[in-house]
Amino acid sequence: MSSTWILLVFISLAVAWYLGYQARHKHVIDKKINLPRDYLVGLNFLLNEEPDKAVDVFIKMLEVDSDTVETHLAVGKLFRRRGEVDRAIRIHQNLIARPQLDKVYREQSLFELGQDYLSAGVLDRAERIFLEVVSVKDYAIPAYRALLDIYQQEKAWENAISIASKLAAATKKNMQPIIAHYYCELAEIAISNKQNEQADQYIKNALIADRQCVRGSLLQGRFQMDKGDYKSALRSLKGIKDQNPDYISESIDALASCYEALNEEEQLVKYLMQLLKEYPHVPVVLILSERIRQWKGDKVAANFVADYVRRYPSIRGLHLFISLYQSSTEGRAREDLLILQNLTKKLLADKPDYRCVSCGFSGKSLHWQCPGCKQWGTVKSVDSLEECTT
Repeated sequence: MSSTWILLVFISLAVAWYLGYQARHKHVIDKKINLPRDYLVGLNFLLNEEPDKAVDVFIKMLEVDSDTVETHLAVGKLFRRRGEVDRAIRIHQNLIARPQLDKVYREQSLFELGQDYLSAGVLDRAERIFLEVVSVKDYAIPAYRALLDIYQQEKAWENAISIASKLAAATKKNMQPIIAHYYCELAEIAISNKQNEQADQYIKNALIADRQCVRGSLLQGRFQMDKGDYKSALRSLKGIKDQNPDYISESIDALASCYEALNEEEQLVKYLMQLLKEYPHVPVVLILSERIRQWKGDKVAANFVADYVRRYPSIRGLHLFISLYQSSTEGRAREDLLILQNLTKKLLADKPDYRCVSCGFSGKSLHWQCPGCKQWGTVKSVDSLEECTT
């Protein structure tokens, strides 16, 4: 029996129980209880595989009172969980339309209706309902969370900041790291619209909200680079290793560009060598090996990478080593290395570059909000995650 039929049988049984209950409380002495015609009509719809019509008949018969309202609410939730949101909406609207409905049940029905609209993607109606029930003590926190979900979907970041602050006050939970991401979203929009003053302020607000906000430091560094202030950009980008070393790889290219713009390539190599001792990440090796190759040739660069791969084995490191080493070989050895190079290239093509540490979502791009679990700041470089476990 499918879940649809199980649900409909549950409703029909609830109606039957209700009718029996009504009969008993009316002191019906006759043992034979005549079922109303509508109940038989509903069963007929059920047998004829017309579930929508059966639902309408049974819900209509199950009058809303203190004895049946819980059944209505339970049935509505079941429909929503099964993805039959239209039916859930119909049930909850029917409850709210009853003028005699107790205030507590009306508030619960209204909240459930908001959840129905949210599930259906009707965000404007869901927003209006949650803004109404947010004043009800029992539903304030879940309503704030629902509104936060809505504003994130709508990318209404100013509203999200306001609601996140209220949610933090209600739950005593630190929402500042998430609020910092909202400011970063606003900063990126301002940058794309060439609103530099606004972008600068949003970035500052992000770092005020959360001093450990890597995204804010990256945006600040790149913003300063665009203005030609490479020394300030270096300070912003260097700070990332202290904020969260898992994101060092996101700053390395920009950091190298700053040193090059300042004509301080020797300082770059010195800094990267020290960084590599503390945080042996592949992107650091990539830039270092390229500088070594330019100054001392492919063989010395290959030996440098080989030493790294021996200590921290990875496919990306092996691919880099093969690419450098094959240029100094000839004949059959070169052909064999080319085979290995193509193999590691294919392995890297199939390998995700980023993974969420919360839900395991993986992909080729960095998402500050995980598309899988919707959490902020949980997607990290696969290289950094693998190197942390070696």
